[in-house]
Amino acid sequence: MSFVLLVEQILNGLQFGVMLFLMAAGLTLIFGVMGLINLAHGSLYMIGAFAAAATAAATGSFLLALAASLAAAAVVGVLVEMLVIRRLYDRDHLDQVLATFALILIFSEGTRWIFGSFPLFLEIPDYLSGPVSLPLGVQYPLYRLTIIAIGLVVAAGLFALIARTRIGIQIRAGEADREMIGALGVDISRLYTLVFALGAALAGFAGALIGAIQSVQVGMGEPVLILAFVVIVIGGIGSVPGALVGAILVGLTDTLGRFLLPIFFGTFMEPSAATSVGASLASMAIYVLMAAVLIIRPRGLFGAA
Repeated sequence: MSFVLLVEQILNGLQFGVMLFLMAAGLTLIFGVMGLINLAHGSLYMIGAFAAAATAAATGSFLLALAASLAAAAVVGVLVEMLVIRRLYDRDHLDQVLATFALILIFSEGTRWIFGSFPLFLEIPDYLSGPVSLPLGVQYPLYRLTIIAIGLVVAAGLFALIARTRIGIQIRAGEADREMIGALGVDISRLYTLVFALGAALAGFAGALIGAIQSVQVGMGEPVLILAFVVIVIGGIGSVPGALVGAILVGLTDTLGRFLLPIFFGTFMEPSAATSVGASLASMAIYVLMAAVLIIRPRGLFGAA
């Protein structure tokens, strides 16, 4: 195992973690402020990816594709919140799960009806393609570094929004006591719609960014949604810093596990068996991490008491 290869895998883990953060940040805000379990969040990720791929194919502009992913996911999020989610705030969590699961089926079949069953592809633009030279002789794809940088900028922007702005104060107050801020004159319905649109836009943006690395296809959001739930459990429900730390931990655990465990088992097993066993255990590693965090700190790393 070379040092350069290890550094590349660490960077891959950071890139994966940043992508998970974009998904988990919106999800944790929605759950923390609204108390809503939104299983359809992965569908918003898929919608953003398809909107970006379709826009890039029509215009040839990657930047317009990213803007389209934000706009499409935010608009769909607003419509979903106003037409469906608004009726679920005072309902049991089981009702929320059933309703949002139904939305998954609707969005999946609707997307298949519009775009077909075949995957779409979003090409990396020329100005972001190719490797970049890092210290110690590491060559790493520029696009993946760009995803890491964008994710960190978005994280800083969210921290500033929550901590420094009036709307951020309302979001934090709504998380603590929604009845009180309603009594103080804050429009709860508008606040909820704004939070849901923000979370949807982040999910769609994540889908667009990852769509240039993997194919854009129906159902692509559900595996990422599962990992996003793991992230917010580790980081603490309602905490944006917790979502960032949890996402990076999950990204590094998953990526390094898939890289290091086959090497470890390869020292005393056949290569094919070592690869199979290592990949299986790597898939379990993030859930072992989640269990360990919950045993030590049941509310998550940054969760409120």
